[in-house]
Amino acid sequence: MTVLSDTLAQARAEGRAALVGYLPAGFPTLQGGIDAFKAMIDGGVDVIEVGLPYSDPMLDGPTIQDAVDIALRAGVTPRDVLRTVEAVAATGTPTLVMTYYNPIDHIGAGRFAADLAAAGGAGVILPDLPPEESGDWLAAADPLGLDSVFLVAPSSNDERIALTTSVCRGFVYAASLMGVTGVRGAVSGAARGLVARARAATDLPVCVGLGVSTAEQAEEVAGYADGVIVGSAFVRRLLDAASPADGAADVRTLAAELAAGVRRGAAARAGSAH
Repeated sequence: MTVLSDTLAQARAEGRAALVGYLPAGFPTLQGGIDAFKAMIDGGVDVIEVGLPYSDPMLDGPTIQDAVDIALRAGVTPRDVLRTVEAVAATGTPTLVMTYYNPIDHIGAGRFAADLAAAGGAGVILPDLPPEESGDWLAAADPLGLDSVFLVAPSSNDERIALTTSVCRGFVYAASLMGVTGVRGAVSGAARGLVARARAATDLPVCVGLGVSTAEQAEEVAGYADGVIVGSAFVRRLLDAASPADGAADVRTLAAELAAGVRRGAAARAGSAH
């Protein structure tokens, strides 16, 4: 069991989904980002995703792209990402790095894994690494107890889901729709079916991301998934804030609203328990 697995198991024992929150490192500033992550935890986020700012974020929509651009223009580096991980993980909250694989490949899988483990990181989410090409990373990460999370999508057939979930550690990331991240008026109707198909292939928790931004949406997803992942809505609160301090207060408020929604979804979740 890892700290991530323990946290997800504890949420399940409480009859609820876990709340997972994302921000890119170095946004709105390096310290401002750390403060925002801690505010999210104070508000009720169970698991943190620290985004590694990348110049070509294929999965990310305009909101996260704007935040990543701010971080990159400020000169944020992978070392700053690890500093952020270390500060956030010190709270005891499982802290993952969300990153495209190219930066890891450039640094070296072994070195990045060792540095992440030394910083107290729980693992990585790798949206663009095909499971067929994950061997080098898993060989570096598994011995260090790092969890590696890969994505399944509505377009994934059952064979693909089985392959992807077989290399996942910690949880499976179910992308609720085909497209980029962003705040949306409703969660994709494909999400529930995707969770069911993933559960047929693995005993790992299945967490849903892309498009969840409100307490009502969190409540809906928490009724059938093991985790609710929110990113763009947190980023938007920081982009719209008058100052980093105001932004931290705003993300704490949003986290509390989302956490309440997740808990309201517990009754529906109990009804569909597996």
